[in-house]
Amino acid sequence: MIEAVWIAFAFGLGLLLKQVGLPPLIGYLGAGFALSLLGERVGVGPDDSYILSHIAHLGVLLLLFTVGLKLKVKNLVRPEVVGGSLLHFGLSTALFLPAFLYLLELPLGEASLLAMALSFSSTVLAAKVLEGKRELRAFHGRVAIGVLIMQDLIALVAISIASGKSPSSWALMVLILPLCKPILYKLLDLSGHEELMVLLGLLLALVVGGAGFEKLGLSSELGALAFGAMLAGHKRAGELSQSLWSLKEIFLVGFFLQIGLGGLPDHHALMFALVMTLLLPLKSALFFLLFVGFKLRARSAFLSSLTLTNYSEFGLIMASLVLPQWLVPLALTVAFSFVISAPLNRIVHGIYEHIAPLLTRFERDIRHPDEQPITLDDAQILIMGLGRTGRAAYDNLSEKGYRVIALDSDPVAVETSLQAGRRALFADAEDPVFWQNLDMPNIHSVILAMNDAEAKTITVHNLRGRGFDGLIVSHAMYEDIARRIIQAGADHTYLTMSEAGTGLAEHVARSIQERSALLNDGGSGIRPPARPPQPDAPA
Repeated sequence: MIEAVWIAFAFGLGLLLKQVGLPPLIGYLGAGFALSLLGERVGVGPDDSYILSHIAHLGVLLLLFTVGLKLKVKNLVRPEVVGGSLLHFGLSTALFLPAFLYLLELPLGEASLLAMALSFSSTVLAAKVLEGKRELRAFHGRVAIGVLIMQDLIALVAISIASGKSPSSWALMVLILPLCKPILYKLLDLSGHEELMVLLGLLLALVVGGAGFEKLGLSSELGALAFGAMLAGHKRAGELSQSLWSLKEIFLVGFFLQIGLGGLPDHHALMFALVMTLLLPLKSALFFLLFVGFKLRARSAFLSSLTLTNYSEFGLIMASLVLPQWLVPLALTVAFSFVISAPLNRIVHGIYEHIAPLLTRFERDIRHPDEQPITLDDAQILIMGLGRTGRAAYDNLSEKGYRVIALDSDPVAVETSLQAGRRALFADAEDPVFWQNLDMPNIHSVILAMNDAEAKTITVHNLRGRGFDGLIVSHAMYEDIARRIIQAGADHTYLTMSEAGTGLAEHVARSIQERSALLNDGGSGIRPPARPPQPDAPA
C-alpha cells in the first residue's frame, strides 16, 4: 500500500524534526525527497505522484477556505496591503530580471516568468505558521495574509496570460456571489454541529468553490478562498474552521510530500536554489521598508515581512504550466526557503526584541495605522482579549460599577466592542515595547481572556517585568497551561470547562431554591433529596 509508505516516511521524519525543535513540515519535505530518491525500492512510482498531487491540491483548497473563514474583506483594502504587494511584486521582478537575462542568458519571456515566480511568497506556509501561533487575526497576520492574497491574484493573472488561457464568459457570474451570502448562512445554520457541517465545508471548499471556479476558467484556490470569506461574518465560522482542522492538516502533509517528490535536483539546480536562498534577506528587507513606508510600526512591519520571507508554491504551479524546465530547481528553492522561514517564524518575537532598537529607527514619526495606546487613564480593570470570555467579563464588571478597559490585537473586535459601548483599544499583548511605554496609573487588576496560552504567559512576564504588583487572573483550557501561567507570575487561573460546570451547577441550585420558594405550600416545593439514614457510629 503506497499510502502506508507515505504515512510512515512523513511520520518518521516529521517526528524526528520535531524532537530537535524544528517544525514537522520540514520533515514532510525531507520525506518527499527521500521517497523521490528511493523510488521503486519502496514502491513509489510516477502514478503515485499524480495521486499525491490530487491530495495536496485538496489540502491547499481546505487551507485557503479556512483562511477565508477568518478574513474580513475591509481589512484587505488597505494601503499597506494593496500598495505593499504591488510595489514588492514590481520591484522584486525588476531586481531579478536583469540577473536572469545576463547571468543565466535566458530569453526575455522565460526570464520574466521566472522573476515573477520568485517574487511571490508562500500562502500555505505563512497561513500554517500564523494559524499555529494564532496570529491570523493579529494586525501583522492580516497584513501578511492580505499581501499573499494580492500576490495570488497577480499570479493567477500571470499564469492565465502565459498559458494563453482566459476565463470563460460565464466567469462574470462570480460578481453575484455576494448575493448568495444569506443562502450560505442558512445552510450553515441548518447543518448542525456534526458531520453535516463538515460536509458543507467540503462542499463549498472543494466542489462549489474549487471545481466550480475551475469550470469558469478561474482558479480553484481563489474559489475556495472566496467561499470561506463569504462565511467569515457568520457566528459559527470559527466552529466550521475547527471542524475541518484535522482533514486540512492530513491533506497538507500531501502538499509537502509532493514538493519533495517533484524530482531530485542536479548540481545546477542545487546551486540555483542555494543562491536564491541566500537572497531571502533581500526579499525580507524590501517588504520591511515598504511596510514602514506605508506608516506601519517597525514591529508590525518586521513580523509581517518575516512571515513573507519565503518562496511560493504558486511559483511551482506557474512552472508546471509554463516553465516545466524550471520545476525541479524551483521546488528545491521553495523547500530551502521553507527550511529557513519556518524555524525563524517560531522565534520571531524573540528576534525582534533583540534588534528592536535598530529597526525602530526606520519608523516614520507620524500616527501609525497600528498605533497602540500609551495610557489607560482612569481605568481600574484591564481585560486582555475581546472574545466571548473577555466581553462577558467586561460587561459583568462594568455593571458592578468598575471602570473597565479592554485591549485586543484584532481591530475588527475592537471596532465591534466600541459600537457596543465598551471602552476598547487596539494593542498587541506580545509587544514588550508596548508594555514598557504604557501608563496604567489606576489599574489594580488584569484579566487575561486571550485564546493563545503563549500570549498569556508573555503578557504576565511583561506585566511583572514592568513592576506591576496588582491582581492577574487568567482562564485556561488545560491544567498544564494553567501551571505555566501561574509560574510566569499570575495570581489565579481558572479552568474554563471546570468553571463552566461549576457555573451550571450554581444556576441549577439557584433555580431549585427559587422554585421551592414559589411553590412552598406545605410540601409541594422542590427540595434537595433527603439523605438516607446513616448507621450509628460504633462505640
